[in-house]
Amino acid sequence: MGKLNCWEYKKCGREPGGAKADKLGVCPASTEKRTNGINCGKNGGRACWAIAGTVCGGKVRGSFAVELASCIECEFHKLVMSEEANKFVLIEDILLKLKN
Repeated sequence: MGKLNCWEYKKCGREPGGAKADKLGVCPASTEKRTNGINCGKNGGRACWAIAGTVCGGKVRGSFAVELASCIECEFHKLVMSEEANKFVLIEDILLKLKN
């Protein structure tokens, strides 16, 4: 099995066409094209901690600073760090992509 994106790992159903997308909306991580390919993910699927407004645990994560604090403790974030090891794209580099 390949590397999972956050919506696959969390089984949230908030990706386009997902089971909960019509009712709850699409999570911005699943559509953020500027981060496509980062940490081997589709769109923001393996950089979700850097994308404001993502939905995790049923709660919309607001500003980046608030979001990052909870995301660093997330099991998915830890998994991506482990899988990517020395190729893990740092938050600073992800934010530069989002800024441009």
